[in-house]
Amino acid sequence: MSITETRPQISLPDLLNRVAQLNSGDLEQFVSQVLTLRAKRVATSISKQKTDILEKINRGLDKETQNRYNDLVAKRQTEMLTNKEHQELLNLIEEIEQVDAERAQALIDLAQLRNSTLSHCDRSHALRGNDP
Repeated sequence: MSITETRPQISLPDLLNRVAQLNSGDLEQFVSQVLTLRAKRVATSISKQKTDILEKINRGLDKETQNRYNDLVAKRQTEMLTNKEHQELLNLIEEIEQVDAERAQALIDLAQLRNSTLSHCDRSHALRGNDP
């Protein structure tokens, strides 16, 4: 049989009444500790969001796809592209456009997370994951 520890529940008004009885020094310490607790909770949530967003921003094509795209573009420039390769190139362009659209949305999401606008979001910071 397991023993479950139960903590006495205290209502918010009761907690505030007890806090009101603290001396100034203890009140300052309490407020500081509450703000630290709040910051940790917010940071954990924002860090996960930010990590997910930065992964989307930095996601690119895999090396094989990028190399194939480069080869097809080079063939197109030398006018050596077959009809089949031309269709493959068009499909790759659509894939790249989709990745770019997702990246743009992630940049917008990052700007919102930072309470900024995309035009104010320093892209070099966004790519490195640093806050402005």
